[in-house]
Amino acid sequence: MPEDNEKKLISAEGFQKLQDELNDLKLNGRAEIAQKIKEAREQGDLSENAEYDAARDEQRDMEARIKEIEEIFKNVEIIDESEVKQGHVHLGSKVLLHDKTFDEDVEFTIKGSTEANSLEGVISNESPVGRALMNKKKGDVVKVETPSGVIEYKILKVTRE
Repeated sequence: MPEDNEKKLISAEGFQKLQDELNDLKLNGRAEIAQKIKEAREQGDLSENAEYDAARDEQRDMEARIKEIEEIFKNVEIIDESEVKQGHVHLGSKVLLHDKTFDEDVEFTIKGSTEANSLEGVISNESPVGRALMNKKKGDVVKVETPSGVIEYKILKVTRE
């Protein structure tokens, strides 16, 4: 794993999505929750007011997300697509692999850790597979150490997303 002081890589698209989410939370989310808290307070006794408690919980969760995004921005590096070598795996690459261990083809999209979603086939450049694939090209074979042993992949195709 990278150390905390290392830059986290993110695509320009991923950065924009986070920026949009942060702006929405700060501008709209805070106003909505403030209104919910105000309405709940007007109902009287706060000690037994479930709506007030729910609004405060929602406020806490939203503020935690705002802080999380702001922390990401403190240590992020946006990838300049013009500096990425054509045909090599990098952030934003879609990679078709042949899993030699299980004799099947799999496809992954490589993104920064803040954008990864394994259920959608999007893996982080910091994951074991992502790290092994970075800067490789079609035809290369990579070996990845996993908890269940070493998996060997042959890169069949590299495209930009």
